[in-house]
Amino acid sequence: MTNNVHRLRDKGGESEKITINLGYVDLGRVDLLVQEGFYSNRTDFIRTAIRNQLATHAETVAQSIERHTLELGLRDYSRADLEAVRDAGEKLHIKVVGLARIAADVTPELALATIASITVLGALQASAELKSALADRIR
Repeated sequence: MTNNVHRLRDKGGESEKITINLGYVDLGRVDLLVQEGFYSNRTDFIRTAIRNQLATHAETVAQSIERHTLELGLRDYSRADLEAVRDAGEKLHIKVVGLARIAADVTPELALATIASITVLGALQASAELKSALADRIR
């Protein structure tokens, strides 16, 4: 199988939307910092806070990734990759921290024949049809 692992930049154009519940007082403090010019907006504050926490725990995260043999970054699975796995009589246990993408031309039948499990800490990009077919294998 070709090496389709790509290191993602820490800041990227692609992102995943999250929703948080924040108390009124904390939200007011964030707004005050934005008003005082420390941050351009609430999102800037939240992203900065998250990056600071990730930097604080970077060594722990790195050790955990190594311990769990997870791939870090962007991992693409093409139709050709999965056909090669099928032809070799193997099954994949996909483990990614970041973004795992399964090509649009991969059929549910091919995915079911080649993917034993999927664990993604981040996001999985695949067609709705593939996600439905693999639902019991996605953790």
